Amino acid sequence: MKLQKILSSLQKLHPKEIDLSLDRIKRLCKKLGNPQDNLKYISVVGTNGKYSTIQVIKAILKDANINCNIYISPHIQKINERYEYNNQEISDEELSGLLLKVKEINNNDAITYFEILTAAFFYEANKYKNNINIIESGLFHRFDATNIIKSNLASIVTAVGLDHLDWLPKNEHTIDKIIFEKTSSLLNSKIIVSKQSSNEILNKIKNSIKENSSKKLFFGNDFNYSINENGFFYYEDKYGGLKLPLPNLEGEFQLSNITTAIATVRNIEEINVSDENIKNGITKIKSIARFQEIKNGKLKDLVKKNKIYIDGSHNPLGASVLSKHLNSLQCKKHIILGMMNNKDHFEYMSYFKDKISSLTTVDIPNQPNAISGEDLMKKLKNSNNIQYKKTIVDAIRSIDLKDNDIIVITGSLYLAGEVLNQN
Repeated sequence: MKLQKILSSLQKLHPKEIDLSLDRIKRLCKKLGNPQDNLKYISVVGTNGKYSTIQVIKAILKDANINCNIYISPHIQKINERYEYNNQEISDEELSGLLLKVKEINNNDAITYFEILTAAFFYEANKYKNNINIIESGLFHRFDATNIIKSNLASIVTAVGLDHLDWLPKNEHTIDKIIFEKTSSLLNSKIIVSKQSSNEILNKIKNSIKENSSKKLFFGNDFNYSINENGFFYYEDKYGGLKLPLPNLEGEFQLSNITTAIATVRNIEEINVSDENIKNGITKIKSIARFQEIKNGKLKDLVKKNKIYIDGSHNPLGASVLSKHLNSLQCKKHIILGMMNNKDHFEYMSYFKDKISSLTTVDIPNQPNAISGEDLMKKLKNSNNIQYKKTIVDAIRSIDLKDNDIIVITGSLYLAGEVLNQN
């Protein structure tokens, strides 16, 4: 309760949720003694795959006994997920103390919620100067609060697509603008570019970073993977090939995130990981709401022998990836869908047209910016076998499941968090 009150007070320090500028975060960090300086960073930008890539790097480094601090956004179930120090998620008590201290030093200056959370991460990270800090850009990158560090070990560019367009002028709702915002201000170190959805996007990224003096590594040219039918996949780069066990993450799409993570740790001279660390690490990856199977709890009890998954995809790129994976499964699929109001609902669902057996829209509790499940059903009324149910439980109970059918709950990370908390 104490932590929630603190978080509520932080949200009142600026009238806007987002205000694209680096001035406020720089001012606060100066008051804090610029704790972000002289630390070791791996920066992660992109649209999709950032979280999964971070979790892979974390797992590999942990196996090599290399301590990490991690900063991600948004969280799924609780805000503590955003902060890890020495490979441990911060406790409620520790986070409350940290945020109160930073709030006190800020002294009621105007600052957005994300900016003060980011400053707090840097402030605490400064206590662990030898750790590797893996930081995820919150929105785009150029004016993101994480973009005040002066140097890093590497920048990772995960899959880039259209998202968060409501924060851009209408005449700038283009992939070119998104790529510019995400990649034009990357630091001069190393840039590792993950698999992209098209050669067009890849070439636009290459063009955006061509003046950057960093060493650049691209999926497909400098590192790659192939799948073996016997439960292995092969990673390849200039250092040689690795025969690796399939990870504990479902979906081939995760292999591109994994190979990007491997390419990163193999190309940073300051990090010493062995092939064995990589092999062990990828079997211990923990990932929340990324095609995550719910294996127990009350929601699993409702579906009995059938499988139920939760996936936080919420943009066209995520829908494309999820749809491709679902198409590879030989079963009937039922989607339960909840989305935020500012997303492209038609575009998202277009990837599942004629590929699913039913669609059930639901409300997302505790999210005033979500579209109601009823309104979402009306918007998508031309979808086959569509219905609205208020709650997740009602939605699951309403689906006529046959042997081998699966349910996928998707459309929003906020929905994913609510579902996991309910379970």
